[in-house]
Amino acid sequence: MSQTAVIEDITDAQFVENVLMSETPVLVEIWAEWCPPCRQLAPILEKIAAERAGTLRVVKLNQDENPATSADYRVMAVPTMLLFRGGRPVLQMVGARPKSHLDREIDKALA
Repeated sequence: MSQTAVIEDITDAQFVENVLMSETPVLVEIWAEWCPPCRQLAPILEKIAAERAGTLRVVKLNQDENPATSADYRVMAVPTMLLFRGGRPVLQMVGARPKSHLDREIDKALA
């Protein structure tokens, strides 16, 4: 019985409360509707969210609809994943990648 985690869509206005003030580490995917690698990454992030429910939150932020956060963190390409712990970015990854690679990078950043 795996716990199902929902990947929440957030906005610039919700970023501080949902990411920076989170007690739990948060993986933020900055994505766009028109981005094929973003669609490729979606099922991988759903698996990570489900497997790590309770220890890691996964949220998505649409760059086209929420440009402020992207500008604040100098996001130049989508998909970009930012991992936050204690309100601070501890990892930035650009581009789609295999789940094993994402898991390894997340584990290393949170160790």
